[in-house]
Amino acid sequence: MSINLIYLIAGLAMLLAAVLPSLLDRYAVSAAMVLLLLGMGIGLLPLPEGMRLDPVAIRPQVERVTEFTILVALMGVGLAIDRSLDWRSRSAWASWSPTWRLLAVAMPLTIASVALLGWGLGIAPAAALLLGAVLAPTDPVLASDVQVEGPRVGGAGASTSGGPSDDSADADADAEAVADDELVDEQDDVRFALTSEAGLNDGLAFPFVTAAILLASAGSVTSWGLHWLAWDVVGKVVVGVLVGVAVGRGLARVAFRSPRRSLRLAEQGEPLLALAALVMTYGLSQLVGGYGFLSVFACGMTLRAAERNHHYHRSMHEVVQRLERLLTLIILLMLGMAMTKGVLGSLDWRGVVIALALVFVVRPLSGWVSLRLRARPAGLPGGLGPRETLATAFFGVRGVGSIYYLAFAAGEHAFVEERWLWSTIAFTILLSVMVHGTLATPVMSYLERRRERAAAAEPA
Repeated sequence: MSINLIYLIAGLAMLLAAVLPSLLDRYAVSAAMVLLLLGMGIGLLPLPEGMRLDPVAIRPQVERVTEFTILVALMGVGLAIDRSLDWRSRSAWASWSPTWRLLAVAMPLTIASVALLGWGLGIAPAAALLLGAVLAPTDPVLASDVQVEGPRVGGAGASTSGGPSDDSADADADAEAVADDELVDEQDDVRFALTSEAGLNDGLAFPFVTAAILLASAGSVTSWGLHWLAWDVVGKVVVGVLVGVAVGRGLARVAFRSPRRSLRLAEQGEPLLALAALVMTYGLSQLVGGYGFLSVFACGMTLRAAERNHHYHRSMHEVVQRLERLLTLIILLMLGMAMTKGVLGSLDWRGVVIALALVFVVRPLSGWVSLRLRARPAGLPGGLGPRETLATAFFGVRGVGSIYYLAFAAGEHAFVEERWLWSTIAFTILLSVMVHGTLATPVMSYLERRRERAAAAEPA
């Protein structure tokens, strides 16, 4: 009976995956909100005992499903970003200014604030640090309402061949189309900042999750601090990025410029390369000790940078996006069911205080400080005005990433507070989905109207 019920839920998720995005597009309601509430309603039904969905009991399954969902989302985010990042160009680095600020200032501030708040409320130091680490990243899965829509490619000038065109007129058309795409992207720095932050901060939260595990299992920081700083904070990040860039360049060379036509997948329009790339990149990065999440995002961006105006990028992104949507809806249905089947059973006033503080105070304030400290002028790429800064700081959506990190940490060390941590994180996700899901559409629409009016008012 439970297997049949799983089939029913999966089928319902597939149907909703096809219907909800267009149905809710104009309303201040997100698909995540609907799925969570629907899941909670299903959880109230008299389900079989095996359908309790206790995250402690099924932790390995939770870890693997959420891990793969994040990987799919990160590849999609990497392919969606139009803004290039040339490590030799100072202006390119400057155009990513909001991203660096959110990662280097806002995320550590958020981790420290949540950890200190939890410690002050009586949570053990290791558990408090873990709570801060798992709740700090902006989620690449549930933040889709405030992210860039996908790769933009040119119309008539879009290349459909496997390599650069030899015709100068076509080359000029391609360059003009790419320039137009860059302009469109740079006009929406809020979406770009949140998208790029979500792509990078999942991997960068890992060192702090590791620190919480070490604090709980190895004791004093003096016994592991230096190794953690050198390898977990620096070494694994560097290895992860290098692996992602290397795999992305290799696959791009094959797909777009291979001397053998049968290997030029871009000409064939075979979009499954994106899925092969994310699995291959993650596996290789994990084998050599890097952060696989960073590798997958770096691989996606590197693929996107190759033949930037080729229609193949859109094909790959659409496949990844559909898979991500399906996985997300299934997870949200299951999470909603778990919420009315006991996962919130250990929630107390401390968890409620932490969730409210994170969503309404800690993340907005940390984001605001990071973006307004020696702020980049709003007229430049990567510059944000006061309203854009407030929106970027506020929309730090919490979601599937937090579930994965807690499942991973609980598998590495038995935290006494594990059930309380699950309850607190589930409530925080519920709060984030409801608050951010309600406000995302009207706020982003308001900012887009302001940008359009400002563009119309500029002299021709």
